[in-house]
Amino acid sequence: MRHRQPPAAPTAYFDDVLQSKPTIPAPGFELVAAKERGSVIGLMDVIVDGELATIDTLAVHPDHQHQGIGRALLSEALTRVTALGVPTLDAWTRDDPNTLRWYRTSGFTESEHYLHVYANHYTDAGEPDRAIGERRPGLRPMMAFLHADLREEQSMRERFARVHVCRRFVLTV
Repeated sequence: MRHRQPPAAPTAYFDDVLQSKPTIPAPGFELVAAKERGSVIGLMDVIVDGELATIDTLAVHPDHQHQGIGRALLSEALTRVTALGVPTLDAWTRDDPNTLRWYRTSGFTESEHYLHVYANHYTDAGEPDRAIGERRPGLRPMMAFLHADLREEQSMRERFARVHVCRRFVLTV
């Protein structure tokens, strides 16, 4: 039995870590913070869709956190978003206290919430069946990732081992 382990750079989204970085289509942009010798210590990807810019990825290497790198990336992103005439920058994140604190102290406000529910056979063999219900003959669900209304939080936490509150943070530019 193999379990998926969180990556070296901690993230509540360890289930969604991709093996290669997706391309951010224009007018979106990618920002990178690097040390003098070129090693990457932080990055931010922003997707722009009409009048909304969304922080798709924001990461600062653990050895370089709390040194203003995230704020510097955000400052540059705000400059670019403003130049594009986009009035709103948002981000979706989970329930990591340090991340929530960073968005709040950076001027973002929470505007929406919903649940991320993971049903995993290796956590509890019955979770995927409870999540999916009807099955097709010959198919056996092993894992499911679901969205649920925040009003269902208590019920979801009683039925599944991994439930996260997904939060939208918004900043008017």
